[in-house]
Amino acid sequence: MAREQVIDGASRRTEPISLRTPLALLLVSLGAIAAVWWWLATPITLARAPIDPADKVQCVSYAPFRGEQSPLNAWTHIEADQIEQDLRQLKEITDCVRTYSMENGLDQVPAIAAKVGGLKVLQGIWLSSNRAKNFEQVALAVRLTKEYPDIITSVIVGNEVLLRGEMTTADLVSFIRAVKVQVRVPVTYADVWEFWLRNREVYEAVDFVTIHILPYWEDVPVRAKFAAAHVEQIRERMAVAFPGKEILIGETGWPSEGRMREGALPSRTNQARVVSEILSLAKAQKFRVNLIESYDQPWKRKLEGTAGGYWGLYDSVRRNLKYPPGEPISNFPYWKWYMGAGMGLCALVFAVAIITLRRRPWTPRFSTWLGVAISATTAGVLLGVGADKVYYESYGWGGWLHWGALLAAGILSPIFCAQALVIGRSLPTFLDLLGPSEGRKWSKLTAVLGLTLAVTAVIAAQTALAFVFDPRYHDFPYAALTMAVVPFAILMLNRPQIGVRPIAEAVFAGVLALSAAYVLFNEGRDNWQSLWTCAMYLLFALTLWRARAEQSQE
Repeated sequence: MAREQVIDGASRRTEPISLRTPLALLLVSLGAIAAVWWWLATPITLARAPIDPADKVQCVSYAPFRGEQSPLNAWTHIEADQIEQDLRQLKEITDCVRTYSMENGLDQVPAIAAKVGGLKVLQGIWLSSNRAKNFEQVALAVRLTKEYPDIITSVIVGNEVLLRGEMTTADLVSFIRAVKVQVRVPVTYADVWEFWLRNREVYEAVDFVTIHILPYWEDVPVRAKFAAAHVEQIRERMAVAFPGKEILIGETGWPSEGRMREGALPSRTNQARVVSEILSLAKAQKFRVNLIESYDQPWKRKLEGTAGGYWGLYDSVRRNLKYPPGEPISNFPYWKWYMGAGMGLCALVFAVAIITLRRRPWTPRFSTWLGVAISATTAGVLLGVGADKVYYESYGWGGWLHWGALLAAGILSPIFCAQALVIGRSLPTFLDLLGPSEGRKWSKLTAVLGLTLAVTAVIAAQTALAFVFDPRYHDFPYAALTMAVVPFAILMLNRPQIGVRPIAEAVFAGVLALSAAYVLFNEGRDNWQSLWTCAMYLLFALTLWRARAEQSQE
């Protein structure tokens, strides 16, 4: 039944108008969510399939570690059955695998490759500052090379040991020469291309030069669309610097997940594009290339952040090829689920606002419903992106708790801010939640909003400071942070600008603003993830700066 209000003595029916407004805005919000997800999920078409069994990859780096398995734990031992499963699968896309060590059960690879048939091995020897272990590795590699002369086609003595600073050039050269006199296959060393130029003595000792060209990890990161051209340029430069010996690209590729580095964006489509273009280049110019890597390696995220764990052609969990031939390549293969979930959250935000309003004897202004619509649309669009980032960027229980809490705040914020908006409340301060109980009016809505605000503030400040003091491997939380901050900013407009600014909010606002200024300078203007995240830091800082030490009105 319609509700009536008496204004200036006249009876006016207002509820039909008040319902038409949010319903119209809801339809607009749902349409916007659908349109954005349709755009985000648009697949790309490549001239050459990244992985095509009819045109096999020359060689891929292989590490067998799954789940919690890690070479960082000395007790980790990979069983032969697990390696055989992998090699039989890899045989479908390549004729060659590159290994890096013979520890943790990797000494079984040549024998299993012989059993599987059709696979060659670039046998790696892991060198480090531990000389005793180095000699053990060399002896084992020499033995395996003699036992499997038809499987092991070359020996790679050391991987980036000069880059890590764990060995002198003279010591490395002595190990290379010691191996050469004991085997009948070509011997090389592998490192990033700059370290070959800095240590030319190694060139004289090896049979061919193995260089790593990783456009994403360059000191000046290279965009995905220029990655293949960068590889070609560096290879040509190395061929001039080291004439007379073959140049093998021992590592190249692109991550499918992780943070941007300047204009270099990890994504599924970018990984597919880079792999496709580099393989096409290698085929056209007839040079050898080894892709890094066969399977995603979760353990690398401990050393290199999210991006380090997602260079694989296969995912680490289901062991599925990321880019099956003939299938469209999208950054969000489950976009329909994300779109549906976002629409559901959007509808829930409006439903909460409407249900709350029915218990109140007034009609909100259009600006209130517009605030609800902006919050609901923002949350609906970004929910899938935020959930996707939580899945790929959470490492260990700490990571799941950290990013899960921020996403939960991003879901709760628009819901409860919509409720507060339609009943005319403002955003509570930290004092409303944690301050002295005397004289404080407290409600469930205040508690939920205050707790959500506190969680968002703590995580926002922690991530902002991480980008200041240790930025290289940290992910930008732009999606979940935006979901939480935008409703807070809208709701804070309801707070009267009277009273004293609370110290806690002022400190958080200062930390976020100063950190954002530094991050904007440090990350550069090409990094849209940084720009977006910093914009949210600044908006959140402004929101907290507007806080005043008054109790929320009941």
